[in-house]
Amino acid sequence: MLTPRTIIVLPSHVARRIAAGEVVSRPLDVVRELIENALDAGATRLEIELCGGGLDLVRVRDNGAGIPADSVALAPTRHATSKLSAGEAGAALHVTSLGFRGEALWAAAQAGELHLVTRPAAQVGACEVWAQAEEVRVGRTSAPAGTTVTVRSLFARLPARLRTQATAGAETREMTALVGRYVLHHPERHWRLSVDGEARLTHAPADHRGAVATVYGPLSANRVLTVDLPAEGGAGVRGVVSRPELTRARRDRMHFAVNGRPVLAPPELERAVIAAYAELLPAGAAPLCVLDLTVAPEDHDPNIHPAKQVVALADLPGVAERVREAVARALAAHPLVRAAPALLAPPEARPAPTASTFPELTLLGVYQELYLLAQGEGDLWVVDAHAAHERSLYERLTRALAQAEAHDLAAPELLHLSPEQTARLHERGAELRSWGLTLEDFGAGLARLRTLPAALAALPVPRLHELIVETVLGEGPDPRREVLARLACAPALKAGMLDLGRGEAVLAALRECEQPWACPHGRPTVLRLSERDLAHAFGRRGVRDVARGRDAGAGWANAAAVGRTED
Repeated sequence: MLTPRTIIVLPSHVARRIAAGEVVSRPLDVVRELIENALDAGATRLEIELCGGGLDLVRVRDNGAGIPADSVALAPTRHATSKLSAGEAGAALHVTSLGFRGEALWAAAQAGELHLVTRPAAQVGACEVWAQAEEVRVGRTSAPAGTTVTVRSLFARLPARLRTQATAGAETREMTALVGRYVLHHPERHWRLSVDGEARLTHAPADHRGAVATVYGPLSANRVLTVDLPAEGGAGVRGVVSRPELTRARRDRMHFAVNGRPVLAPPELERAVIAAYAELLPAGAAPLCVLDLTVAPEDHDPNIHPAKQVVALADLPGVAERVREAVARALAAHPLVRAAPALLAPPEARPAPTASTFPELTLLGVYQELYLLAQGEGDLWVVDAHAAHERSLYERLTRALAQAEAHDLAAPELLHLSPEQTARLHERGAELRSWGLTLEDFGAGLARLRTLPAALAALPVPRLHELIVETVLGEGPDPRREVLARLACAPALKAGMLDLGRGEAVLAALRECEQPWACPHGRPTVLRLSERDLAHAFGRRGVRDVARGRDAGAGWANAAAVGRTED
């Protein structure tokens, strides 16, 4: 445990060098600042409590060094800190702690009601502080070694700020995700997060793999590789990266910390990780990674963002190269053979009685086993067979979901949820049940899947249950649309599966769609090229320059063609 340091008020010339704006603008900021204070105090056990989305109560309890009685009254004073000394003006540019401005407790007291109870291990009796705005009271009490900080009624005296806060559910979800990130980067500590009296996250000391198991589940933890590149002549890199078979379309599970602080990584670091995989990753895929970077204090500036989520690195290209080297070494040290995927036959396209503006097309051929070339309405059409097939499957699933009832699983299935997913389950549970998906919080990071919409239960999609739950509890605002889009994508025709027979079926299915022009993810299904455009591209004039097809429908003038002859 660290020895407690005396709090001093920084001289104005030092405060000016480190002031970076408002610290507390939402409950998430309070949680971040209190966690970082606890970590800087050497805490090995942190307990976080939230009520009412953090607006009613935020409490962080730790077993760190505590604050000595002779300086506890300065704790809620602006620019008062124990992390810099009065004569250490240069230390503001040589930061070795997570927090150092001396604004966190002061800002919390300005925004709400601050109550602090603290005792260093060697001190007899604890001190407590009540602070609200500029009013500060100090008293004596009894308490175990460490510090407990409680902030109540956040923004109650700032009605304009209170009205602009996110909903309690949304803020809780983000605070849960934030705590999860600290768990990933500080896995050697005890962590516990409770929301409105209910435990949402618990973690016992472990390594990075154990932290991944806590936050993302044991299946993900079993698919990560250890990264360990010592800081010898450059940045040190430690943590884990996923095997190539564990990837996502988004980079939301790529986590980086610099000298212990979780940060929003520069794109250069994300690209360095992906580059290390080379051909092991398909285009557009991103791995899971948790990487702790260690650089010399003078080689980074953590004071360029009010919430300290962004850091500036003196040698970003060099750090990125160290990251690429560390990940490449980890991948090279392990066999990375993958299991062969099951081959799925595309479902037969069945016409549905819908009105469509899609024209009758005559199939001309197949290009690169993925695109259909067709003609219709006097124009040449290029159809992305995957996007078109995906569109027809999506609409078929949408209709089936509206008509089918819930299907009871023969044996309810237990699935591991991340803390962020658990928070979304509490938000969306009623909506999911309304269309036949019953998912119940089972505690300890688990959820019990009891029913599925009958239209989805028998789909031949690998890891169907995991995919559905992961999608409906994802970041998308419309879980129903998101899950149907993903389920339509899985069995849709891929490159190499297309022939003339399947091409005809795709065109017929596309004609039956209510909205045939884009796939569920927003990509176009067809491109259209008029003969007039082709004629212009080839430099033709005369009869081939006459507006037809799309151009004729747009009312193009034919006067330009009068008197011309074909080249």
